[in-house]
Amino acid sequence: MDRTTEPVGPPSRLLLALELRGIWELQAFFATYPLLRQAPRGDGHPVLVLPGLAASDVSTRPLRTLLKDLGYAAHGWKQGPNRGPHPGVEAGIDERLAELSARYQRKVSLIGWSLGGVFAREAARRAPSLVRQVITLGSPFANEPKASNAWQLYETLSGRRAEDWPGREAMKLPPPVPSTAIYSRSDGIVAWQGCREQESATSGNVEVEGSHCGLGHNPVALYAVADRLAMPEGEWRPFDRSGLKRLLFPDPRRHQQDGADGSHAGPFAA
Repeated sequence: MDRTTEPVGPPSRLLLALELRGIWELQAFFATYPLLRQAPRGDGHPVLVLPGLAASDVSTRPLRTLLKDLGYAAHGWKQGPNRGPHPGVEAGIDERLAELSARYQRKVSLIGWSLGGVFAREAARRAPSLVRQVITLGSPFANEPKASNAWQLYETLSGRRAEDWPGREAMKLPPPVPSTAIYSRSDGIVAWQGCREQESATSGNVEVEGSHCGLGHNPVALYAVADRLAMPEGEWRPFDRSGLKRLLFPDPRRHQQDGADGSHAGPFAA
């Protein structure tokens, strides 16, 4: 395990205020769209995209539009706004996953933004034979329950305490399929330390610069998503950040030299 075991708190108020960057990242998405269409292309397999807390399929439309242009059969979850683990939500994800796998006669890649990534990882545990890989975008699957600036919203929408999600310790383990965690140290909603995957032969991390609310349309993050999806089935490899990509993708392993509390994570660290 390469992540610290020390508890961390929510991101700073400054980082929370900087979440307004999400608007600029959406503008950057449209401005760079012609370049994003030159990203690695897909093989037509289905991709199921799960939205974050309080968000719906509308929020993932830019990502799904790009994926369709890159050759994937990209789909939303069709459950309206994500209000957390309400009764029937996980069953609905399982049904959607099974339906897409049966329709295309192929395994499905799961992409989850924030809380959607937590759902995606757990869906992969329940039905690994249907899942090709999991990609998470700023998903706090290994965080303390309140290491977030959205825990009160979560409790309001879900009707349960943040601490009450069952199996929280097991959630920290990689799912039984290839998985990649994409995250930002300047995330203003959730503590970045708990958005990192445990590295293994089939799991790893990609760090980008950006906001939490913009990860689903951040051009650099979307390039990483395209790179991950384009891997041949059964041939997972770590993300290659060599060459010019080093200018856009920080080294995710540099946290090993940082303080356990993230105090050297950058100028805006909590």
